[in-house]
Amino acid sequence: MGDVAYYGEHKARWVTISSDEYDSMKSTLEILSDAEFLEQIGESRADYKKGSFKKLSELLKD
Repeated sequence: MGDVAYYGEHKARWVTISSDEYDSMKSTLEILSDAEFLEQIGESRADYKKGSFKKLSELLKD
């Protein structure tokens, strides 16, 4: 691991990521913080397991 700098009671660690990765992480946190959206994801997973879905190729034909 890299160097760790200590300032008083806090331990500072720095991680450098691209702005694209940062935006992606922010979007993920927003989704995980939205109970209604998580419920929709759960319903979609249940539908998928039951086979209640259309393939993208089928949708594009319509």
